[in-house]
Amino acid sequence: MKFTIPEQYNEKTLREIFQNLKLPKKDLHQLNMSKDITINNQSAKLTDVVRTGDSVFIPTPEEKSNYLPSYRYAQVYYEDDDFAIVMKPKVVKTHPNDLKESNTLMNHVIYTVDSEYVEPIHRLDQETVGLLIVAKNPIMKKILDRMLEENEITRIYKANVKALLPIKPQTIDMPIGKDKFHPNKRRISNTGQRAITHILNSEMIKEGICQLDIKLDTGRTHQIRVHLAEIGHPVIGDPLYGDSTLRKLELNSHKIELIHPLTRELVSVSLDDKKA
Repeated sequence: MKFTIPEQYNEKTLREIFQNLKLPKKDLHQLNMSKDITINNQSAKLTDVVRTGDSVFIPTPEEKSNYLPSYRYAQVYYEDDDFAIVMKPKVVKTHPNDLKESNTLMNHVIYTVDSEYVEPIHRLDQETVGLLIVAKNPIMKKILDRMLEENEITRIYKANVKALLPIKPQTIDMPIGKDKFHPNKRRISNTGQRAITHILNSEMIKEGICQLDIKLDTGRTHQIRVHLAEIGHPVIGDPLYGDSTLRKLELNSHKIELIHPLTRELVSVSLDDKKA
């Protein structure tokens, strides 16, 4: 990992920076033992103090992902040395369930981006289109995993539902568990995991169809679909939780925002942006 020290990290040690990012102690220890750290191309230690504008290199484990390249390009909306934001097409799985598979998003990504390590930070249903974050090294994977868990990554979805009037902003806080009668479905369950979905706003895009802007605090399987069905507004085109007979789910992961953990700059990407 190469990065320039931002003003927010001025006069901190590299150890303090990665402690603040809550990198696991095991990884901190490995970095502490490393002889490959440099500051301004000079050999350095994790305990060294850095200043605004310093150029830092942090070695990362030489791990490789096991995805077969698909020889098809992924649509990349953002990419730097540490992570990428890519678009998952409809009916394409996020990752293979069998390492022999070669037509999932991760197979496309490993063929496209400049890294032999690519791992998703979150997942999208097979029928859902939209933006997804991919880590390009194991250290960034752990940092982004923690940021996602602590709601430091904003994910905005757009969903079309049937409604006669706009749906008021609200928070749906209902636990989701497996449906014991349908292995592919989820349901509201008191014994399930907590799931929080925010409907931020809505607008009528045509008669009888309302488009919702939705923010997730958690990422349970089928969360948006289950929650919207529970309040009586299943996503249009949902054969599992609605009455659709077609797999034309009108749901997309529309926007992702986060503060880059190393540069402290805002990374904001939406489907309306031009691809990188």
